[in-house]
Amino acid sequence: MTLPVLILTILLGLVKLLVTCLPTDTVNWIISKFKLHSELSDANAIITIGGKRLEGEDKIQVINYFNKAIFLKKNHIFPGNEHLFLNPENSGTPLVIDTKRGKKDVRLFVYIYNDHVDVVKQYKKKIVSYSLLSESLQERSIPVIRKLV
Repeated sequence: MTLPVLILTILLGLVKLLVTCLPTDTVNWIISKFKLHSELSDANAIITIGGKRLEGEDKIQVINYFNKAIFLKKNHIFPGNEHLFLNPENSGTPLVIDTKRGKKDVRLFVYIYNDHVDVVKQYKKKIVSYSLLSESLQERSIPVIRKLV
């Protein structure tokens, strides 16, 4: 009688363990799908600035700085004002990052200012804008960016 109870207890414990771990991964996956500031990977990102493509160490450095940036706020875009975010005044030359998110092609315009970084995310026909804090990008510590901006 004790052996069947012991086996049943172990099996129920394993089922409980699996059930409590699985939803966490599922919830994290769902949350990552709706994340506004998602991380870039080196493999599917093409970075250009002023029409010149960044390669090698500079590209990896920009991606690392972008991924480590702190999300500040989402900027609300009202219909008809999209051009103000895509071509802001006093912005300088933007970093343009073309990447894929799942099956979607996403284009990020990164405008670097002294106190913050503005990102305009364009996919399909939608435009979303948000601000980041990245001291590394704001200082323009990457030599190629410093020369071109």
